[in-house]
Amino acid sequence: MRFLSPVRHCRAAWRLAFLLACGSAPAWAQVDGVAPSAPPQPAAPAAPAAPPDTRPAPKPIPDATDDDESRALDAEARRTARAARPPVTTRFLIELDAPEELHDFLLRHLNIQRFREQRSLDAAELERLLSELPANARELLATRGYFAPSIEIGETLPPTPAAVASAGEGPVPLGRIPVRVEPGPPTTVQSVQISFLGDIASDVDVQAQREAIQREAALLTGQRFTQDQWDRTKSAALRRLTAERYPGGRISSSLADVDGASSSARLYVELDSGARRRFGAIEIDGAQRYDAEMSARIVRLTGLTPGSDYDLSKLQQAQQRLLDSGYYDAAFVYVEPGAGGEPLPVKVQLREALRQKLVLGIGASTDNGARLSLEHIHNRLPGIGWRALSTLRFERQDSLASTDWSSPLNNEGWRWISLLQMARLDNNQVETTSQRARFGQAQEGVEYDRSIYLQYDRARTLTDSERLSGIRGRIESSLTANYAWARERFDDPISPNRGHALAVELGAGTTLGITRKPFGRTQARWLGYFPLDREAELPSTVPGERPTARPPTRLGRLALRLEGGAVIAEDSTPVPDTQLFYAGGDTSVRGYGLRDIGVVQPDGSVLAGRYKAVVSLEWQRPVWGDGVSRSPFEHVLFVDGGAVANRVQNLDFQWGVGTGLRYNSPVGPLQVDLAYGLEVRKLRLHLSVGFVF
Repeated sequence: MRFLSPVRHCRAAWRLAFLLACGSAPAWAQVDGVAPSAPPQPAAPAAPAAPPDTRPAPKPIPDATDDDESRALDAEARRTARAARPPVTTRFLIELDAPEELHDFLLRHLNIQRFREQRSLDAAELERLLSELPANARELLATRGYFAPSIEIGETLPPTPAAVASAGEGPVPLGRIPVRVEPGPPTTVQSVQISFLGDIASDVDVQAQREAIQREAALLTGQRFTQDQWDRTKSAALRRLTAERYPGGRISSSLADVDGASSSARLYVELDSGARRRFGAIEIDGAQRYDAEMSARIVRLTGLTPGSDYDLSKLQQAQQRLLDSGYYDAAFVYVEPGAGGEPLPVKVQLREALRQKLVLGIGASTDNGARLSLEHIHNRLPGIGWRALSTLRFERQDSLASTDWSSPLNNEGWRWISLLQMARLDNNQVETTSQRARFGQAQEGVEYDRSIYLQYDRARTLTDSERLSGIRGRIESSLTANYAWARERFDDPISPNRGHALAVELGAGTTLGITRKPFGRTQARWLGYFPLDREAELPSTVPGERPTARPPTRLGRLALRLEGGAVIAEDSTPVPDTQLFYAGGDTSVRGYGLRDIGVVQPDGSVLAGRYKAVVSLEWQRPVWGDGVSRSPFEHVLFVDGGAVANRVQNLDFQWGVGTGLRYNSPVGPLQVDLAYGLEVRKLRLHLSVGFVF
């Protein structure tokens, strides 16, 4: 049996009532296709004949299917009508007279601008929108630190003939509205007060953390107040609170007290640290190919041990060291802060790398031209469990074959290292073939890296004139004991804005062969970044924030690089060329080719020297888009100088000057520099990718 819906029942009832009222319904009417099932009754006596019905026949009432079709036709008709209407041009134009720094900002964010192309907008509605414009503009100006602006709206001017013509058959433009904005004096931050609640207020050993939060927030004092910078300061204060000891910290309250009469603002933030938390046990998930204890040891070596205070930077360092080890394609180190003060288990999720991997690389550089490389990685050599990286690399001037083996880290972070290498360097008129063997230990610490090793070097140097004369070239070899130490303190390891780094190498040994003489070798490199705007010292918003999101700085920063090297030995000591120095190239002295700066020989060839000095000063200035947020592009001006000689008094600097562009990509800066070598009087293009100290 078919059941009718309530709607269908209602329609059927109305149809039956209508038919009965018209006198044309049979004794047993069929409603919506459903016939009654009752048995027929005996026929009634015949009634007198009724006069013919002259009323018009009732119009049929459509059912639900007819309604759907009708609505679809109506919708299609409306769409067709809309498509046939002429396009809407700008209905009105705001002619804004405001300072340059606010002009585009106001035009972009004023609410009235959202109605510029509304077809149904009329003069009355436009007047209503204009009455709301001053209040909206004052709210926008307050976010930029202007709390006493003057806003004037002039009489609406008729639209220009060009605007009327462009409207065509569409709605006629409503006119031009002059708006004049005088922002008044900017508001300056007079003071920033930070107060604390929770354990941080009473813990006696966290005074340095409290002072760091207050000192960083106080950098806003004396700056122009803006809502954006105020939000950054609060976020940075919370970030520094939750980065150490108190992961459950929060902003309890905040207030910006603005005095319009003196155009000053006093800022207040109250931070609630919650309970002090410590790390718990380390839980490893995903260790299959490699020992779980090895990954736990890497985590502990960052200082992340059970019972130590919670430290976000240690979690990040542990995660990065797991990735740098080469054993893992992905690593996540985190805790789940919950209520209470119990220790937080450190959870380590790993996706292990393949035991063996073969990598084919193709590239190019302005120093060496096209490059083809082949790398084989074995993460666990049979029998000893060491990691091996073997490389073949072919370039226009250089070629290299090497294999580098290293053991897993021990509990102190040291590992055994060994290296076998063969290389060929082809400079202008000079060819150097060399072999190197190294064995020792290395430690990658939290604060610094260091290594101790023995190294054997053998090199044969052959100039073009010697080749033409049938001479096989000079062959020298040496054995040295070496110590290397490096420390980096940059605010960002990929695209630093401030900080410095220092690397030092010390070596002592003896030459081999018929003549054995002692010698010493030292080399140092220092790099520093110095922001030029005070705004660059203001806090950032969130941990791990990309450099493009830092507070805007128009003056940028200076980058100063210093390099020096010396080989201390008698003049007659046959030191291998691989222990001597060259300068020039993309990362040395721009404006000169790779290893172009050295000791010039009578035949014009350039050999390595015993002393090296390099200096570079670079001004890196952001390229600005809207004047508010920092663009990832930067323009640079630089001066490079370098000298190589066999005696200190013979060091004669060769200079290069130039300009270039940087693009701060997620993998590091992409650098394009055009440099002019003052001594060679030539322009040279330099391309490089990534930040490497």
